[in-house]
Amino acid sequence: MELACLDLEGVLVPEIWINVAERTGIEALRLTTRDIPDYDQLMRRRLALLDQHGLKLSDIQRVIASMGPLDGAHQFLDWLRERFQVVILSDTYYEFAMPLMRQLGWPALFCHRLEVVADRVVNYTLRQSDSKRQAVRAFHGLNFRVIAAGDSYNDTAMLAEAEAGILFRPPQNVIDEFPQFPVTRTFAEMGEAFRKASIRAL
Repeated sequence: MELACLDLEGVLVPEIWINVAERTGIEALRLTTRDIPDYDQLMRRRLALLDQHGLKLSDIQRVIASMGPLDGAHQFLDWLRERFQVVILSDTYYEFAMPLMRQLGWPALFCHRLEVVADRVVNYTLRQSDSKRQAVRAFHGLNFRVIAAGDSYNDTAMLAEAEAGILFRPPQNVIDEFPQFPVTRTFAEMGEAFRKASIRAL
């Protein structure tokens, strides 16, 4: 049995923090895992910026409520679900992702949680350390063959652990550091990469 594991932001939906940066004018919030490989360092920076600017969870959720999937993402996800079991492995948070999951037809999502006090984001709790790689390992323990796709530094452990890894619209720095993964730019190209990686006739 084959399983498709996808990152969320940058693959199916726009980057949430970039949209928050654009709506609030806080340019430093534009940095993502495409720029900073150390996730804890990135999140500590974000939490400090939220506190500094008095930005609340409800402010971020209002931005997310105005967002939608990338053009073609819903159709690609439907195509993929007809051929694979699909799980979204993301470093986002349930408090952020639910409106976007609704628009994608409620795919299975494994991500993290925020710690919130009086509408202030004070900390975050990882589902587990190195969660994307660990999820793929767990799927292997259930006798799934895994094909994974992502766009950022924090996806590369997942891609390496899978039987096949695919990059989707990655920045050049990720392409340069991880040349072993095929690069796709459109949903049609990513679909073809899944076809090639599959051991079944699709």
